[in-house]
Amino acid sequence: MNDQPLPDPDLLELSGDFREALRHSIYLVRRLDAEGELSAAQLSTLKMLLDAVDDGVRVGEIARNLGVKVPSATEQIIKLERAGLVRREADPADSRAVRVKLTAEGHAAVESANTRRNAVMAGILGSLTDRERQALAAALPVIGRINESLQP
Repeated sequence: MNDQPLPDPDLLELSGDFREALRHSIYLVRRLDAEGELSAAQLSTLKMLLDAVDDGVRVGEIARNLGVKVPSATEQIIKLERAGLVRREADPADSRAVRVKLTAEGHAAVESANTRRNAVMAGILGSLTDRERQALAAALPVIGRINESLQP
């Protein structure tokens, strides 16, 4: 039986509200580049690789970050590889594993998508009041800390 005390009810409510806001934000971000050539999952994979060190990212980690099974991630990686946006290489630390790395073309695709997405988002943020934009800017470091706490 779990003997830990229940979290504060106000904290539970804030948690639920925050998760719901994030869920809607994910939908918004997926629509930002609806006209782009890459799916949201493919773009997320490319951005993950952009953020990675030079060693690339293992397929299992890509799958975990996308919230999918390894075969689904592998399917996305194969499509990206065929498009010349990523390359797969043997993991020097584990001959059974594969690491995925971003190519120069993949880097350019991410930059292009970021430019399009930022322009759309700037239009949305332009409709906010100065006070709302300041509140959003003030919240970003807190959201960053939450994200960091969830990293392995």
